[in-house]
Amino acid sequence: MPSSLSDEIGFHPCHLWVRRCSEPGEAHVGLSDFAQKQLGKIMYVDLPQTGTSIEADIPFGTVESFKVVSELLAPVSGVVVDVNGSLKGQANLLNDDCYGAGWLVRIRVDENADLSPLLTADAYMQMLGAKAR
Repeated sequence: MPSSLSDEIGFHPCHLWVRRCSEPGEAHVGLSDFAQKQLGKIMYVDLPQTGTSIEADIPFGTVESFKVVSELLAPVSGVVVDVNGSLKGQANLLNDDCYGAGWLVRIRVDENADLSPLLTADAYMQMLGAKAR
């Protein structure tokens, strides 16, 4: 992850990230670099439609690679306000630029959304290191 992003991104333990947008109350959600590397070449992404409510820790879509189909667990609760349409024809954007052009959805975060499960970049990297032992 580019060091310039490390202070802007919160990580869910299930390997999705959240970054606040310039629009108040909105955030982009994406797949972490660790997750995309574990999955390998990503071939297909199934995401919810605009207007769909998503709930933290509940699946909101799937990502398919040569290896496996994995559920995407929502890192926070909110309403989908935009879906990355580029992923339909170029799912590999998740492999190529997971913190930039490969974002998944933009959501309007619920006022009462609990952001406490989100980890800092350092805490996320420590969690990954502990799992590797």
